[in-house]
Amino acid sequence: MATKTTSETDFERIVREHKSTIYTVCYMFSNDQDEVNDLFQETLINLWRGFNKFEGRANIRTWIYRVSLNTCISIHRKKKRMKTLPLSMDINLFEDRDEDTRQIDLLRHRISRLQPFDRAIVLLWLENLSYDDIAAITGISVKNVSVKLVRIREQLKKM
Repeated sequence: MATKTTSETDFERIVREHKSTIYTVCYMFSNDQDEVNDLFQETLINLWRGFNKFEGRANIRTWIYRVSLNTCISIHRKKKRMKTLPLSMDINLFEDRDEDTRQIDLLRHRISRLQPFDRAIVLLWLENLSYDDIAAITGISVKNVSVKLVRIREQLKKM
């Protein structure tokens, strides 16, 4: 029976602690449960591949957000280049009809129409991250985060 290495144990702990963050990022990039699960798995693979290279210069949460967003944006771009024909049953037996759910779905639909980078910024803002944290995760200045959020809010209002 093989024993786990310290890095495997550390990785499992980090994934347990941050799985909701990873899942939330994936959820914002797809309307399909299976695709969200695929994005989640692909993100875990990318996190594992980069885990030994993580030097701790940034906060682990910042690194996880960055890898998660980069994975989802990259897959989203590849998917856009491929032509697909979705199959639809034109019925959803699990559809929730309450007003809060409709409002959340409307907001999610509007956010899904944004460019991937803008979608990422909104997601981080909705997660109540500070502008400093958003800047660190996305690699842009704090001022640029502020300007982008104002423009994104205006764009969402116009939809």
